[in-house]
Amino acid sequence: MSKRADLRRSLAARQDRRLWLALGFSVLFHGLILVLNFKFPDTSKAFREKAMDIILVNAKSSRKPSDAQALAQANLDGGGNTDEDRRAKTPLPPTPQKNDGESVQQMQRRVQELETAQQRLLTQAKSLRTVAAANTATEQPLPVVQTISGLDLAESARAMARLEGEISKTADEYSKRPRKKFVGARTEEYGLAAYLDAWKQKIERIGTLNYPPEARGKLYGAVVIFVELRAEDGSLYSAEISKSSGHKVLDQAALRILRMSAPFGAIPQQALGGATVLSFARTWYFTQGDALNTGNK
Repeated sequence: MSKRADLRRSLAARQDRRLWLALGFSVLFHGLILVLNFKFPDTSKAFREKAMDIILVNAKSSRKPSDAQALAQANLDGGGNTDEDRRAKTPLPPTPQKNDGESVQQMQRRVQELETAQQRLLTQAKSLRTVAAANTATEQPLPVVQTISGLDLAESARAMARLEGEISKTADEYSKRPRKKFVGARTEEYGLAAYLDAWKQKIERIGTLNYPPEARGKLYGAVVIFVELRAEDGSLYSAEISKSSGHKVLDQAALRILRMSAPFGAIPQQALGGATVLSFARTWYFTQGDALNTGNK
């Protein structure tokens, strides 16, 4: 009996050991599964970095840019008058929304309704005449046929005239817009080099002579001015501060010196390519020694 009991205890201990081993292996396996983390690769960034917009440009360069930012119908290696990362936009002004066309459509619908009513009444009149001829004893008054009045036609004509006037005015305003030629640091043409050099010398001479008194020996800095000159006489078409020097005195002095120096003489037509306004940006340096120097961009 003791041997048989010992054998039972030995079998029970062996089974308990196998059970604990199985439980330990199961816990370890599920723990490894929970530790693993599966994640799909983020492809949005890759597509976003490789995507390139398609735009239209109004100029081209002889060489292909090394780091293109967009696709276009021609190669364009830089240009413009700013170093910021900007995207060119259409120069056309937004067309104002007009509701005058609705009155014309309403007039047209009213004319169509009147014509339909007239045809219906004419048909009824013919039917009534046929019945009256068959039965002369019964007399029925014919309905009055409504006709299109002159007022309706006049209102429609006035609405059409207003629309034509708006279209003509919009076309005239756009056709009168000056054609501009923009000259930047990497698009400056040889035909304009001599003219811009003479402009630079005149600005520096007059600017040094008229250095702002309140800034002498005190304030120095650089201001970027965007200038537009008329082609026929080089007079000032417009001017604005693109980047302030940080001192209002120097900014106002730069605009005052530019107006004092104008006009700058006629611009060579061959270099403008038919444009009527020359546009460019330059950096003016108010330096120590109370002198004014203009940079190349």
